[in-house]
Amino acid sequence: RLTESSEVSVEFFANVGPTLKFLYCANGYRKVFEQYAAILQQKYPEISIEGDLYPPPEYKIMLARALGAAKMLLIVCILGSINVFNFFGQPAPSWWTWCITNKLYSCMMLFFLCNAVEGQLVSTGAFEISLNDIPVWSKLETGRIPQPPELFKIIENHMHFTA
Repeated sequence: RLTESSEVSVEFFANVGPTLKFLYCANGYRKVFEQYAAILQQKYPEISIEGDLYPPPEYKIMLARALGAAKMLLIVCILGSINVFNFFGQPAPSWWTWCITNKLYSCMMLFFLCNAVEGQLVSTGAFEISLNDIPVWSKLETGRIPQPPELFKIIENHMHFTA
């Protein structure tokens, strides 16, 4: 008879095996990870496959958040026709007057432009692969994602090396 603690230990030992971990960029590589995971799970059912986002540097996250807050503040000022230059004792420049006159267009332009910059700040371009916590592929170093046959060969070489 298995007790609750023995079930946990059996489950723990059942999951001991090779682990292939993918760290990918949030902008565009999730689908690639899912495709690779499906292919690899069919070919290597004994391998546990994990995926997670590759984190951008903290300063870039903070910069993107600050830009997002500034974007929202500027949009509120434009929509509310608030002349922020009065607070500094300066006359409103012609571009600010244009923004106040063309509220919808300027807010949309500001919104999309800032979103593009924020996206670039947090984009890492990473697609990093490790097998049992040992790095086996880095898009940041190679500049490309491995083709499935390349990844198969890397996994097989690593598995034969550790066996």
